[in-house]
Amino acid sequence: MQANKPPLERFIVLFLPWALSLLLMNDAVLSYFIAWLGSFLIFYLSLSGWIKPIPTDRSMGGQLMRPIFLVQIIFAGYMACTSIFYFMDVMGYENFKHTSFVLVDHEKLLLTAQCQRYYCLGHAALVFGILIFMDYPVKKQYHIETQKLANLLMLFAIVSFPVSIFFLKIPGLSQFYYQLNSLSFIAGTLALAFAIPLKKIGNTLICLGFYCFNFYQSLLSGFKEPIIISVLVLGIFLYPSYKKVVAFTFIPLLLLLFMLLPTYNRVFRQNAWSGDSDASEAGQIALDATLNRDSDEDDSNWGFLINRLSEIDMFIKFVQSTPKQVDYYGFTLLKQSGIAIVPRIFWPSKPSTEELIMERVYDAGVVNRLSKVSAKPAFVVDAYLSGGALGIFLCLFAYGAIAQLIALKAERLFGGYILGTALIFSGLFQIMWRGISFEFIINTVFWSYITMLIIHKILTATNILQKI
Repeated sequence: MQANKPPLERFIVLFLPWALSLLLMNDAVLSYFIAWLGSFLIFYLSLSGWIKPIPTDRSMGGQLMRPIFLVQIIFAGYMACTSIFYFMDVMGYENFKHTSFVLVDHEKLLLTAQCQRYYCLGHAALVFGILIFMDYPVKKQYHIETQKLANLLMLFAIVSFPVSIFFLKIPGLSQFYYQLNSLSFIAGTLALAFAIPLKKIGNTLICLGFYCFNFYQSLLSGFKEPIIISVLVLGIFLYPSYKKVVAFTFIPLLLLLFMLLPTYNRVFRQNAWSGDSDASEAGQIALDATLNRDSDEDDSNWGFLINRLSEIDMFIKFVQSTPKQVDYYGFTLLKQSGIAIVPRIFWPSKPSTEELIMERVYDAGVVNRLSKVSAKPAFVVDAYLSGGALGIFLCLFAYGAIAQLIALKAERLFGGYILGTALIFSGLFQIMWRGISFEFIINTVFWSYITMLIIHKILTATNILQKI
């Protein structure tokens, strides 16, 4: 275990950018930039090991799936760093060019800076929670023979996919479909990354076929996240064995996806979701439109950067209404999350989780009640709605702490990083990469934890995992 605990002052440094931006809140532009750049400082201080040393039981590239890396980078990066384009739009920029005839809305500018300060506070609290409980190397309770890992990972991918389909067919238990489907994808991708360096031709071809199938399904989902995650995860898994190849291929590929996906998804949804074409045909139309687009006619990328890459516009609307028109919710959202945990198969008349969430969206005036749009608030927004800045600090600290504790538990039960963090934690708890509404995330994390324990029991009963 890590012997030297860092002094408390180093943890306090995490919150200095937020505190400084709060002191300068009257200058909205300066306050925004201090808070926005503050998140990059938090990334540097935490990932460099200045606050608390990075675990030395594995190389840096060999532990990227641990919470301090992947959970922080995706969750906090999406939450706190993507608002810069929205801020530029508020300041009168369009497609990175300043339009002098646009008047800056001073109130909107102040609200943008305020929300960015909340993001910075949330980022600091998240990292604080992770680092406080980050304690490696883990004392393993079980182990698995290394030579069995590649085949076991492929078996996980093959078995968990049909089991996920089985749960999809059972009314009231469809939530387990998403867990096991995600686990199957992570297992298949990890198995592919294992098989390639080992030059196992059979395993490589099977896993490559499975990966291509998952990627195709992601293309037909109508959402950007599964496509980006499928490429990101493969790059992370391959990185320890092929550092230069991954750096020079996967990073440009991810940037290219961010440029092309807004157009692809827009055209795909127009055709598939309207019923004009089936998913396969809509995918082909969208691909053709993306590769042959006219940049003069298509401005969807800038719109994507402003309104869809970041959720700060929605956050601003919640801040405008709470607590002025709508009081803080206190523990109400946690109580609703308790209701969401009960499977519908045991409570057929259980209130709709979607409707419970949308009620606060309607109350805040984010979406009109007559609209069919779904606009679920992010985790940090629910934290704010529960208790303002204090709610953000407490909820984001708990978020980081729970993610880290679950990752430690997984490594303890499954014999280390590969099965524990890379497979089980990343597969079952992938929802923690991008925090969504309280009800959805608490329900998923609770049942994913139960699923983790069940999988552990199966592996120990079949003697695949052996007690040390």
